[in-house]
Order: sequence, then C-alpha cells, then structure tokens
Amino acid sequence: MFRLIFHTYKTSFTGLSKETWLLSIVMMFNRCGSMAVPFMGLYVTQSLHRSQIDAGLIITLFGVGSILGSAIGGKLTDVIGFRPVQILSSAIGGVLFILFSTITHFPALCILSVVISFFSEAFRPANFTAVAHYAKKDTITRSYSLNRLAVNIGWSVGISLAGIIASFNYKLLFVVEGGVSILVGLSIFLLLPKVTGFMKQAKENKQKIAILKPWQDAFYLQFILLTTLFITCAFLMFRVVPVFFKEQWHIDELAIGIIIGINGAIIALFEMILINKIEKKRSPMFFIIIGAVFFAVSYLLLSAPVIFHVATAVLTIVVFTIGEMFVLPFINTVVISRSNEHNRGLYAAGYTLSWSFAQVIGPMSGFYIAKELGYNWLWIGLASLLLLCAYGFSVLNKKHTAVL
Repeated sequence: MFRLIFHTYKTSFTGLSKETWLLSIVMMFNRCGSMAVPFMGLYVTQSLHRSQIDAGLIITLFGVGSILGSAIGGKLTDVIGFRPVQILSSAIGGVLFILFSTITHFPALCILSVVISFFSEAFRPANFTAVAHYAKKDTITRSYSLNRLAVNIGWSVGISLAGIIASFNYKLLFVVEGGVSILVGLSIFLLLPKVTGFMKQAKENKQKIAILKPWQDAFYLQFILLTTLFITCAFLMFRVVPVFFKEQWHIDELAIGIIIGINGAIIALFEMILINKIEKKRSPMFFIIIGAVFFAVSYLLLSAPVIFHVATAVLTIVVFTIGEMFVLPFINTVVISRSNEHNRGLYAAGYTLSWSFAQVIGPMSGFYIAKELGYNWLWIGLASLLLLCAYGFSVLNKKHTAVL
C-alpha cells in the first residue's frame, strides 16, 4: 500500500525541469509570507475599528491597483521579460507592505492599498509566463500544478502563522509579508537563470510576424468573462467568509487561520496526484464545470442552519478545496493553450485581470449584500451564480469542442 502511494507521488513529479522546481520553491517561500491581505477585513474592523463598508473599500482598492498591475505587468512581461518584472515587483511591493504597517490615517491607507496591489499584482502574469517558459514539453499542466502545490504549501503554513500573529498584533502581518516579498525578489535574482536577448527577440518578433492579441480571440474573451464571474464568487471565500466566521459563528482568529490553512494542506497532499490521474481523461472544461459545482455546494453549507460551527467551517473549506483542485489547474491549461511565447504575457494578464476584477467587485458587493440583506442571501446568491457559471462553461465547451 505504502509502495503504491510512493510510486504514485513519484510518477506525478517525474520529468519536471530543474528551473520549474526552483521557481516553485521560491513561490512556496513567497506564499509563506502572504498573510496580510486575507486578514485585511479583520485588520480594518478589529484593529482600526472601522466599519465593514470601510473594510470592503480597502479590499476593493487593492483590486483597483491589481487591475492596473495585471495589465501593465503582462505588457512588460512581453517586452522586457518575466524575470525583471518578478524581481522589481517583489522588492518594491515588499517595501510598501512594511510602510503600510506604520500608517493609521485611513485616506492614506486607501491610496497605499492601490499602489501596493499594483506592484504585487504585476508579479502574477510574469510568474504565469515563467512557469510556461521553464516547463518541459508535455509537462505544462503538471508544472502549473507543482507551482500551485508550492503556493498552497506556503499558503497553508503562512495563513496558519498569520492567525497566530494576528491574535497578538495585526500590524506585524504586514511587516512579515513585506520582508518575505523582498527576499523573494532577491531569490529570483540569484537562483533563476537569466533569459538572454529577450528584448531583442521581442522586437524582431513584433516586426516579422502578426501576433494575435487576446481581445482578438473570441473564445478566449468568452472564457475570461465567465472566469471573471466565477473567480469573483470564489474569491469571497477568503475575504468575506473569515469575517463571517468571526462575527456570526464566533470562531477566533487562531482557529480561522488553521481552518483556512486546510485549503493549502489538502492541495499540497492531493492535487498533483489528482492531476496526474485525470488530466488526459477528459477535456479541461469538463473538470472546470465539476469544480464550479463543488464551489456552489461549499457556499450552500454556509447557509445551512447548523450548531457545530467549527465542524461546518472545516467541511466548507474541504468541499471548496476539492472544487479548487478541479478548476484552477485546468483554467491555466486553457489559457496557455490559446497563447504562444510571443503573446503569453498578454494572455496571462487577461487571466490575472479576472482575479483583479474579482478583488474590486467581490468584497465591496459581498460586504454590502451581507449588511443589507444578511449573509444567507449572499451565500445563496453566490451558489446560484456559480451554478450559472458551470452552465456557461458547458455551453462554451460544446461550441468550441474542436478548438479545445
């Protein structure tokens, strides 16, 4: 039995490039320090003693900056390369996070939220492109899964540590995240190989060939619109739900950190094995649809009349995580399948923009609905929208089966 488990793990990880492993290790370290934003709602309401609406505003402003960061970061990735974009965005973002911890003036925090998220989000399309660049042939999905594995190991550890730190001092979360971000930029500079002649090659490609832009790809546009709605709904699990756990179910910060950390732990243990077993059996869209249904069920659990709040919170995160393992690796696969080395930064930016819009639209509207109508209406609405997304992906899959 143990030999079979060991063989399954070994098969799942075999054949990936050295650079893919290095990038994943750096990302694991990066995510270990990503502890401030998930607790941003609690920081604003509990430490700064501001309203839920103010918490939603701060998180929404993070989203505004991330939209700009995603778009400009994607363009810069295609022009100067993914390596310098990752290094600069990590270093500058880290310094700004540390600065954030020293400020209590709310308008200043609002402005700084936009600037911080600009640099933090510029990292995403560059990192997305780096994974594709370093991946060996026929290992794209597994390379992204390894990257996600590293991210989620880091997330699991980081969010659990964040719960402990937040129980003592919320401001320290920003100092730790800023310091780790600076170290990540330095690690990429020292560990990952340079890509020589990138700018020269980019100019030559621009002159020699017509490169398809994402907004000229009808399937991609429809897919990203659906993905944006889908991620907006999913995003609230890590923004509004922690506040719900605290205020409605009276779960303390330490327990919230551990419960949310289960998400990363499950992904770390099982996603690579799952992807290795299923990736060639059905189309990517099939698994995206299945995951969307799991997401919907996780929100319905929050609206159930329950007594055992901690157990239900754990079950909610487990169901959500199962859906995430089906969805996110295959969204990456679809995006990469539509792009090539000459336009991958822009395609990656389109995908990361969906996350940015989710940050803008989701938290503010989520907190508003919760305040005006109650949390149950919010959870039922999110579940309905996720099921609608599942239907939309199904229709899109049928229309473009030959393409995928």
